[in-house]
Amino acid sequence: MTQIALVTGANKGIGFEIARLLLADGVKAIIGARSAELGEAAASSLGTSFVQLDVTDQASIEAAVKQIEAEHGALDILVNNAGIGGTWAAPSETTLDSMREVFDTNLFGVVAVTNAFLPLVRKAPAGRIVNVSSEVGSLALAGEPGTPMWDIKTLAYPASKTALNMVTLQYAKELNGTAVKVNAVTPGYCATDMTGHQPERTAAQGAAIAVKMALLSADGPTGAFFDDNGVVAW
Repeated sequence: MTQIALVTGANKGIGFEIARLLLADGVKAIIGARSAELGEAAASSLGTSFVQLDVTDQASIEAAVKQIEAEHGALDILVNNAGIGGTWAAPSETTLDSMREVFDTNLFGVVAVTNAFLPLVRKAPAGRIVNVSSEVGSLALAGEPGTPMWDIKTLAYPASKTALNMVTLQYAKELNGTAVKVNAVTPGYCATDMTGHQPERTAAQGAAIAVKMALLSADGPTGAFFDDNGVVAW
């Protein structure tokens, strides 16, 4: 039976590549996107389907759940990829409004989407939830002097990803002993709109770890944080 996956924020960048790679592995990967125009165009280019999904809008989330349930009955894979960079101001210059904007998508949106889709994920024989985090959310890496992560001195985005890592762990603990596995991944510093397409690492390279975690076997890990090289310290 074909596995069904939903990838949020998948009309471009890493999310698009996650969907593309899942489709190449024989998974029915559904493009989730806030913009119907961009989402439908992305889905059409991949030969797959689209669901309108704004992770900050509960009505949009509930409508997406109803659509996927009606069309597929269950959801094997949920990839929480939608995210924004927001302000990169120094901590002392970060406003609460700008911080709330980042957390609304990067953290609260993940919780809202996960809670809404979890009943469908539980219906799958082996549900997988993958949260696309970032190495900048690792407290261990951020606190190590002389490293690239030490040099990052901004608040909203790193804090949202640190919180997302804890969210990942807590869902994994709640679902421990079930067929559902929950993990976080960091795609690395990739050439996307968020980074101004500056790095040499491609979005497809960044997407690979999310796909690997989405396709975990029954003896695979849960409640951990991964990059291409293995486990990343929280």
